[in-house]
Amino acid sequence: MINETIIEKDKPQPNLIAEALNDKLRAKAFGITTENVEAVINKRWNLLKSIYPAFKELCQKSLFIQSQIILPTLWNLWLPLAMQIASQHQQINRPFIQGILGGQGTGKTTTCKIIKLILSHLEYRTLNLSIDDLYKTYQARLILQQQDPRLIWRGPPGTHDVDLGVNILDNILQRQTKITVPRFDKSLHSGNGDRALPETVESVDIVLFEGWFVGTIPVNPAAFNKPPLPIVTEADKQFAKDMNDKLHEYLCLWQRLDSLIVLNPQDYRLSLEWRKQAEHKMKASGKPGMTDLQIEEFVNYFWKALHPELFIKPLIKSHKVDLVVEINPNHSFGKVFSQ
Repeated sequence: MINETIIEKDKPQPNLIAEALNDKLRAKAFGITTENVEAVINKRWNLLKSIYPAFKELCQKSLFIQSQIILPTLWNLWLPLAMQIASQHQQINRPFIQGILGGQGTGKTTTCKIIKLILSHLEYRTLNLSIDDLYKTYQARLILQQQDPRLIWRGPPGTHDVDLGVNILDNILQRQTKITVPRFDKSLHSGNGDRALPETVESVDIVLFEGWFVGTIPVNPAAFNKPPLPIVTEADKQFAKDMNDKLHEYLCLWQRLDSLIVLNPQDYRLSLEWRKQAEHKMKASGKPGMTDLQIEEFVNYFWKALHPELFIKPLIKSHKVDLVVEINPNHSFGKVFSQ
């Protein structure tokens, strides 16, 4: 078991080499074999020692969690994942675009921040891009809501500027030296959100493109004949079908992905519990938050739009996904496997 006390040592303990092979699914996912395990673990160890001071600072100032609590996740998941992404970038010899799909509470943002930190120590210029950054402007979404009153919240297919996303990724792939990246501030307009000042980035090597439906593809409309809850009424079914149709507009964006990782809860309904926990924590600290009923309406809305059982479950069994990370009820990671 990895802990802070052994990081001071020059070499990894032998048990870390044995542990790397014990989890056969994870070993296969990260290309670890009996032949290369010692070299892989030594390389990972040196990288851990190199990044750990910056990792501790990130935990304290941005993630607000004690570094030793998530040290095992750093060792067993984030470090090998960053090393794998770096290796894939080297193989294609051009900017690499990594898609990361995950719902509420699966750790997309944390994962991207830590992977970026690790990649920076490997001297890769990394851009973290969220599908939220591609939202249409507040005014454009007001017009959209007038056209389709069902779009009561931002987030479903149709509320993003897909062409903007395609242009950004294409500019990166064309190795443009200066690229303007939109950023979204969800606090503007009383929480409805709007575009903030854009960010200018230079010569990007790797993009971590994350979002709650990044990489999802339209399903057969027959799936909505007997859909799962909370898709109940004919209006619910029509909304789900329309969102499914809207997904076609995003396929040109997903085509730019070189790889897709899915952060998959053991049970999709955990997202509802995690959202409640987050809101309860906010209210306990004196900040405003939603009631449990409001949270349920909010989460159900997105399940009606793109239900995880219809869109995520079949996706992770397909060749379109390269790596699946199972997320446990306590937010730790479980199985890690490749297709």
